[in-house]
Amino acid sequence: MAESADMEQLLTAFRKFAVHGDTKATGKDLTGKNWAKLCKDCKITDGKNVTGTDVDIVFSKVKQKTSRVINYEEFQKALEELALKRFKGQSKEEALQSIHKLVEGREPTNVGVTKVAKTAAVDRLTDTSRYTGSHKERFDDSGKGKGREGREEIVENTGYVGAYKNAGTYDTKVKAEK
Repeated sequence: MAESADMEQLLTAFRKFAVHGDTKATGKDLTGKNWAKLCKDCKITDGKNVTGTDVDIVFSKVKQKTSRVINYEEFQKALEELALKRFKGQSKEEALQSIHKLVEGREPTNVGVTKVAKTAAVDRLTDTSRYTGSHKERFDDSGKGKGREGREEIVENTGYVGAYKNAGTYDTKVKAEK
């Protein structure tokens, strides 16, 4: 029972890494890039026994010759190969269990992918309340962009001069006098 739950967690981790970074991925195949990410995020690569090169070599070994991805069965073979390298002092079964424990239930991390710059220079340059001239017209009072209205001169064919405050009141004045 516990072993089937562990295999289910391993499959879940495989699927999460398989769809990471690819909107068209189905979750059935793992690319070389995502395989390397899985090994790095799950701490399979330790820099001594298992390096990034080892990860790439094992990926090339287990995948089919014409394929660029591995399926779940090939993924398990790849874990077996890396388990022997990563846990050298253990038996094959113990090493496989140890490597499964590293992978089970893990998700791709996004730490340090994109950092927002928080410097005074960036704050000063992006503060819309300090904009002047034509750039000031592109944003409303809250600092949100106006879109097309802020970029282009939109002509109103009403017959009134621009910025005339009593536009549309002529008919009511003329009719009231008669």
